[in-house]
Amino acid sequence: MRALLRSLQWRRQRQALGQIELLVMDVDGVLTDGGLWFDPNGLLQKRFDVRDGLGIRLLQQAGLQLAFLSGGKGGATEVRARQLGINHCMVGIKDKPAALERLQKQLNVTAAVTAFIGDDLNDLAVRHQVGLLVTPSDACRAVQYQADAVLKSRGGHGAVRELAEYILKAKGLWKELSRNGWRDRND
Repeated sequence: MRALLRSLQWRRQRQALGQIELLVMDVDGVLTDGGLWFDPNGLLQKRFDVRDGLGIRLLQQAGLQLAFLSGGKGGATEVRARQLGINHCMVGIKDKPAALERLQKQLNVTAAVTAFIGDDLNDLAVRHQVGLLVTPSDACRAVQYQADAVLKSRGGHGAVRELAEYILKAKGLWKELSRNGWRDRND
């Protein structure tokens, strides 16, 4: 029953997914599992999923603008953003709605064509500034309740890749990729 409901949920969002021009991603709990590891010197380390990296590359190839928007900081996010060619990496952000509004104005992108993937209450604050709010399966209940769609994948375990596939399918680009494969780096 749950699988049927999720399938219907994504069918309802198909048109909106096909219109997305800007995907904004929270980092901790979305691109990572939310855990924070510190080395003996106190330096922060985070684990990122390579499948999410390929999903990001596929979306870039499809012409989407991509951004990281995180309240956390510590360096690992900036390294990952550079590795993936993410030009808009906003970290240490206290007011996510204000930062998102500045980015949308800078890119001349409306809320209707903006999607946001987040997992916790500070991500819920952008709800009225995006056309689609999507969340990993392990997001807090309040975000899941208000999200337009809940993914099957957990944060840090392919959630962004799963969303990328939904967007690419809605834009009519997935069949060729799934038939011919990918010939570039898989970061």
